[in-house]
Amino acid sequence: MSGNNGVDLTAERVELLEAIDERGSISAAAKALGISYRSAWDAVNRINNLVDPPLLIRRPGGSQGGETLLTEQGKNMIEAFRRMEAEYRRVLAGMSREMADLDQLQQLMRRLAMRTSARNQLRGTVIETRTGPVNAEVTLAINRDARLTATITRESLVEMGLTEGRDAYALFKASSVIVAPANECLRSSARNRLCGLVSRVHTGQIGSEVVIEMEGDKHIAAIVTKESEQALGLRKGMALCALIKASHVILGVD
Repeated sequence: MSGNNGVDLTAERVELLEAIDERGSISAAAKALGISYRSAWDAVNRINNLVDPPLLIRRPGGSQGGETLLTEQGKNMIEAFRRMEAEYRRVLAGMSREMADLDQLQQLMRRLAMRTSARNQLRGTVIETRTGPVNAEVTLAINRDARLTATITRESLVEMGLTEGRDAYALFKASSVIVAPANECLRSSARNRLCGLVSRVHTGQIGSEVVIEMEGDKHIAAIVTKESEQALGLRKGMALCALIKASHVILGVD
């Protein structure tokens, strides 16, 4: 089924979720579907960043050194999707018992269909707004401890209806993220400091991509130079913080 932009991405992601549930790992699912591991890995992170509670969880151990499993929420969402797919022409006649699942599914489809050049997309809940003569500050709760503040115009604040309790999406480019070891008290003009453990370092010819995993299986990607990667000693499992200026964060709503 297609999202609002007409690109059939949602069905592909559901197929990926089903393959992961059947095979127990992202790599095995990617191989079965004929896609690259990185594409599958990015899709999993994007799904979990936009959905709360997460649809997938990762556990260490297993025959391949680790496994990825669907949560109960993930299984319910797939089941709802397949029901909707099979009964799309007939649900209008009697869908009162299905409304909760279908509403959740439609929200998920809108989130996953969103296309943007921003590498990072995090879902959160507005917990505070502060207004000035021209601009406004909006703070989102990303998980139990993480907070992310964005600076937007007062006009945008009103137009998007950003009030306390409203869900919103924070988008920012990987190139706008500064990384620093968690044990360093780095002075920076960046308003936001989100910390976690390095889950992946991908070294390229010019620069490197480092991914930080936070609580709740939320991920942040940053682009650093190869020199910075070496100087910081970036490695999997390292405690690392992402620093993001509030002015670099774009907010969106359903």
